[in-house]
Amino acid sequence: MSDRGLSEDQRLMRQSCRDFVDKVVTPFIRANWQREWIMEPNERLPKEILEGAEKVGIRTLGVPEEFGGIELDKASEVRTFAIIAEEIARGDSGLADKLVQNWKVSVLLRQFAPKHLQQKWFKRLLEDPQFLLAHCLTEPRGASDRWLPYNVPEAAMQTRAVKKGKDWIINGRKHFISNGYDAGLYVVYANTNTSVGMLQGTSSFLVPRDTPGLTVARCNETVGCRFMNNGEIAFDDMRVPEDHLLVESDALGKAGIYFRPGKIIQAAKNLGVGVAAFERTAEYVQNYVQGGRILIKHQAVALRLADMATRIEAVRALLERASRAVDDNAPDADVLCNMVKVFASEEILKVAQNAMELHGGSGAMLDVGIEKLFRDAAIFLHMDATVDISRLKIIKAMFPATAGKYAGPEN
Repeated sequence: MSDRGLSEDQRLMRQSCRDFVDKVVTPFIRANWQREWIMEPNERLPKEILEGAEKVGIRTLGVPEEFGGIELDKASEVRTFAIIAEEIARGDSGLADKLVQNWKVSVLLRQFAPKHLQQKWFKRLLEDPQFLLAHCLTEPRGASDRWLPYNVPEAAMQTRAVKKGKDWIINGRKHFISNGYDAGLYVVYANTNTSVGMLQGTSSFLVPRDTPGLTVARCNETVGCRFMNNGEIAFDDMRVPEDHLLVESDALGKAGIYFRPGKIIQAAKNLGVGVAAFERTAEYVQNYVQGGRILIKHQAVALRLADMATRIEAVRALLERASRAVDDNAPDADVLCNMVKVFASEEILKVAQNAMELHGGSGAMLDVGIEKLFRDAAIFLHMDATVDISRLKIIKAMFPATAGKYAGPEN
């Protein structure tokens, strides 16, 4: 764990997160592996874990200081997000998912929400350690493919919002929403103009959980990252006051302040899972004896361990470059964001696979916990866009004049 290039504040924050993970999160996960499989979502993660995150100051990153939050240096905010996300995911990626949604949505709110709503909801967020935020974008009939991008009416949101008097009436459905099952406040995207492309006709709204017409339909039971409760949300003639409109018509264009850091944080969480897999495997192969010698002295084992370490460092290097590009608002930031999302997803999955195989039969045992890291790594292939859609976005950004079109009527 190198401190090279980190500020003093970043070093201190990382160390406090590492201590929290080592003393609280990891011991809980190892001792209570069965809780991941409880089918009552609210009973999986005890309240003490989020309360612990609050005590070390990582639950409300991105909330403006004027409202009592932990405001980061804007010149390196995304890099700091990545540093902290990696450390938390080293303990548990589901917990990291819970927390980073708060960070990313807070960035949106401080940019677009009216001051009186910032005052109300940031206050609520700080008062209640269990309070979570969620970003409602994905729908049953459109997800990663919408972000290639293509700008045709056929790609528009199925969720619709219509202005009636001083209110907006919203109907539709969102699914695969991180924190969707238990969030207290949602940012919801809806089509507000069916006659134009989605980039001109999509608006975003701030919606409290107790809004009449909002129903939390289900918790999606995923194969990994199970300590974050992914949800499906339905809107039936849901009435939202006009001051809860965040961005009208250009919500997708303005959401880059959520999406860009999101790709970086996604890769950082993935990296944290890889680091955990490597650390535990390195400990195992230096202590387990087979054939009369510890495993690491077998050449095949040593080669795999070296491969794991190399993949981790390669992901870290690209993540560093991409996070700096986002902080600097560099022209290649979008390309690098998607590159690191793809690269981390695939390289860390290989790291986790090696970890399972080097643990032998123990790697497949639920109570050992190595298979959990493999499951968690597998989820990242589909989070914040699929890897193939991300590759198409890379090409469209690099070669906009010649890249293919993927939606709309056939010519």
